[in-house]
Amino acid sequence: MGDVLAGIHATWEFEPDAVLIRFERGIRAPKLYQALRERRIPHEALASVTLSPGRRGTVVLHAVPRPGADPLMEAAAGQLKDACDPYRLVLPAERETLAEYYADELRARLAPAAAERADRFLVTAPEAPLQFKAYDGKASFDGGQVAFRWFWTGASSAKWKAGDQSFSVRELSGVEWRSPDVFDGYLRLLRRGHAGDAQPAQADQDPAAVVFGLGYGPVHESLPFAAAVLAAVRDAGAAAVPVPAAVTAGRDPAVIAERIRHLGELYQAGLVTDEEFAVKKAQLLAEL
Repeated sequence: MGDVLAGIHATWEFEPDAVLIRFERGIRAPKLYQALRERRIPHEALASVTLSPGRRGTVVLHAVPRPGADPLMEAAAGQLKDACDPYRLVLPAERETLAEYYADELRARLAPAAAERADRFLVTAPEAPLQFKAYDGKASFDGGQVAFRWFWTGASSAKWKAGDQSFSVRELSGVEWRSPDVFDGYLRLLRRGHAGDAQPAQADQDPAAVVFGLGYGPVHESLPFAAAVLAAVRDAGAAAVPVPAAVTAGRDPAVIAERIRHLGELYQAGLVTDEEFAVKKAQLLAEL
């Protein structure tokens, strides 16, 4: 095709075998778009293409990736909000006819196996080195190793006791990312040979995890990080399938006391509202 379709915050260029997406870097563009900058999506990485009405006189062209094709979307595990979904192109309603034309063109180029899960990543992951600040430490990734360096102001006693951590991608089986847009957000490294119950249930007690807290580990920093690690693990030959994030209630009083302490620090720092503090504290006390 070779044509270009310019939308709000992104431009799609239609190549013979892929869609090249260039994201706007303006102040109003979603921060994840600014961080990604540009992505090339092969046609074989797409499962379907839709066109639907948007808000305030817009239409949305949405290219849905195949499961397993994009490390970014695999790491996100369905947690991304529509506003920062990199596969959505928002256009003025008057371009609906043009958008429908390109939607049809893309549908005609979908692979025969479009409905099936991809057996490898078909979209390039964000490039290392990458780093971000979590509430309890700094996470960095150089392409071969993930390092966690704890902050004395946020790390739990369990993490201080374990010391700073470094993990080779060959030691890992995957990555678990829970969006910082929810209260208990975190990034956890899943280690090979460790069953789910072999790692601490709570991320703030796990030396292989960093917790976000409100204002830390933003999506545009922590999600590309998780995707890059996930792709590196896959390249290293491990079975890197991200586990859906879930918070398991801890019934050890010491663990719950530590989580309440952590919650109190967030509250004192002004990162949690009175209502959020009261609700979460009640939930934790109910686990005793």
